[in-house]
This record gives sequence, structure tokens and C-alpha cells, in this order.
Amino acid sequence: MGICTVVTDANISSGPESNTTGITVFSMPGWQLALWAVAYLTLVLVAVTGNATVIWIILAHQRMRTVTNYFIVNLALADLCMAAFNAVFNFIYASHNIWYFGRAFCYFQNLFPVTVMFVSIYSMTAIAADRYMAIVHPFQPRLSAPGTKAVIASIWLVALALAFPQCFYSTIVMDEGATKCIVDWPENNGSKMLLWYHLAVIVLIYFLPLVVMFFAYSVIGFTLWRCAVPGYHAHGANTHYLLAKKKFVKTMVLVVVTFAICWLPYHLYFILGHFQEDIYCHKFIQQVYLALLWLAMSSAMYNPIIYCCLNRRFRSGFRIAFRCCPWVTPTEEDKVELTHTPSLSRRVNRCHTKETLFMNGDVAPSEATSGQPGGPQVGVPIES
Repeated sequence: MGICTVVTDANISSGPESNTTGITVFSMPGWQLALWAVAYLTLVLVAVTGNATVIWIILAHQRMRTVTNYFIVNLALADLCMAAFNAVFNFIYASHNIWYFGRAFCYFQNLFPVTVMFVSIYSMTAIAADRYMAIVHPFQPRLSAPGTKAVIASIWLVALALAFPQCFYSTIVMDEGATKCIVDWPENNGSKMLLWYHLAVIVLIYFLPLVVMFFAYSVIGFTLWRCAVPGYHAHGANTHYLLAKKKFVKTMVLVVVTFAICWLPYHLYFILGHFQEDIYCHKFIQQVYLALLWLAMSSAMYNPIIYCCLNRRFRSGFRIAFRCCPWVTPTEEDKVELTHTPSLSRRVNRCHTKETLFMNGDVAPSEATSGQPGGPQVGVPIES
């Protein structure tokens, strides 16, 4: 960005070019800085507490340890890291326009946020793929525990590879007495490299996974709502199981839509900045950037709220986790929700394929039964 730049994106994947910033005449009154600080502090506290609680609910209760829920743990971990590292340090850099944190952390801040944003959205994509196989092709083999770990590890490795170029060209410079953390692309074709890298990042961590998830959930929705899921019948316990799957799909669609809405303005902001750099010279741009950054970062705090509001089992987990609060009173039913295995269960074996209709990974958070991911388990949820 140009010399008029007020703020910088030293660490967000969708704005690699925004690591360059200059001294400007813009200044923020103390009361505005205090209001923004409160807004960002609230975001960080809610996101870190909520996602840490989601991770605890799943890992501390065997009934919750399913393939889908392990991807939710990966998503929660990425969102927690995004809030704890990216939101805090990016806000300080954006509001003061000076890099206080040294060279090593400059490298880290240009590597880690690209990584966790990739992990976040591809964890959602993995959940969509897992639900697609479980609902549309329930007789096909499912991911085992080692397979789930391999997918999660692959997501992190690919994310690190995508973020590496921005980290590699990171450096610390002095600009009129102020320390800046910038991405110093090579002089020859540097602007073209920047543009192509920027576009590649946006496609890979926003548009492509959203298209994949749109297709997956469209097929899942069509399959569920026309009641044509193989092996399901429109009566009795299977009806409850089908309703549970519908409810989970609605939950994850809301998670994906929330993510897309929160990040779209931020991506558009930097795409516009590529072609119209003079927008960074307007006095109001600092407030615009801080607002768009807060909206993008806030995507990290909504998922735990969505789980708690739409899923009875997570709601029970949150009540147990916050039982020390005077206004929270967990019941015996809450404990049963996380530990009790449904008594009504049945196993349907196919003679020729020797496959099980319902497997332990086949359940959403509201459907989870005991056992490890990928192990054979048939269960009808107590409540959707």
C-alpha cells in the first residue's frame, strides 16, 4: 500500500500486501482508541473462552469424540488462535502504526494468521465432506481415527505451505523513525507477485472452499429433505435420527454463512486497494479498517454461540463448564447428555458388503454416541 496508509495487515492471509505502511498524519483520539480496545478485548475474551470450552466438551467426554467433532475441535483451535494472536497484535499495529514486537514475531505474524484461517475454513470443508459421505453415501467406508488425524495434519501442513511465501519475505524496516513489519517482495515483478499471491490466497481460503461446501450442503439438504436417505425410514427412532441430521446440517450451514459474511467485506477491501490505492489516503480509512478487521475477527467467536444455541448436548456442556457462575445451574440431565449412551440402538448388517449402516462417525454433535471415530456403532439420538 502507499505512503498514506494508516493501518496495516501484518498478519491476515487475505491482505498480504497490507503489511506495508507509512507514517501518516492520521491520529486517533483517546476515547476512540478506548472504545476500539473494549470492542477487541470483548471479541478476544468471548472467542477464546467459547472455543476453549468447545474443545473441552468434546475431548473430555468420550461420547463426543467422533470424526465430525474432531474436525470441530480443529476448527475451534484455529478460531481460538486467530482471536488470541491475530486480533490482538493486528489491532495494536493498526491503531499505533508502529511495530513493537521485534523481527521474530514479525515473521510469525506473517505466517500464522494465513495458516489458521486456512485451517479454519478447511475444517469446515472437511465437516461438510464427512457429512456428505455419512448422509448421501452411508454404506461407503468412513474415516478411521488414524485417517481423521492424517486429514487434520494435512490441513495444517498445506496451510503452512500456503503462508510460507509471505513469511519468507517478511522484514523489519525503519520508516521516518517508526518501526514497520512489512512483506518486502522482490523488486523484479514484485507487484505482480503480490497481486497473484493475494488472489491465490483469496481463492484458496475463501471462494473455493465455499463453493465446495455449497455443493456438499446442497446435495445433503436435497437428500435429507426429500427423505431419500438410504437405509432410513419415516417412522419411529429413524425419524428422530433423520431430524437430528437435519438440525446439524442447519447448524453447520449457519456456521459457514456466518464465516462468509464476516470475511467478505475484508477481502473486498484489499481487492479494491490493489486497484485504487488512493483510498488509503482518506482520513476515515483507519476507522473503516478497524471495523472490517473486527468483523472478520469476530467470526472466531460466533461458532461456540451457535453450537450452544442450536445443540442440546453442547448447551449441556456449557452449563457444566460454567457451573461456577451463580446464574448457571447444570442439571442431572445435562450430565446424562454428555455421558449416557442411548439404550435404543440397532445394528443393520449387510450380508454381502459386511458394512454397518450407522457408524460411530456418522453422528453430529447432537447425535454423538460413545466410541472412537470410525468404529462400528449404531445409535439413535435421544434428542436432535
